[in-house]
Amino acid sequence: MRIRVHVTPRKGVLDPQGQAVAHGLAQLGFDAVGEVRVGKVVDLVLDNASSESDALEQGQAMARKLLANEVVEDFTVEVLG
Repeated sequence: MRIRVHVTPRKGVLDPQGQAVAHGLAQLGFDAVGEVRVGKVVDLVLDNASSESDALEQGQAMARKLLANEVVEDFTVEVLG
């Protein structure tokens, strides 16, 4: 079963990558961009997931233990099938 974990900086946490992207876009003439937050997407294939809920639980455990730093990042887990 495939899952996708989205990890993003928490609101209120400084995002220097997002600021750099926003600055670069503005210099390229994309002035309508107000805020940019840069995160990461991790796609995983779980060979041992018995159901969608099991895959979701495994993905959440992986995110909490390794993929996200919950002090400064939020995450969501999506089951892709």
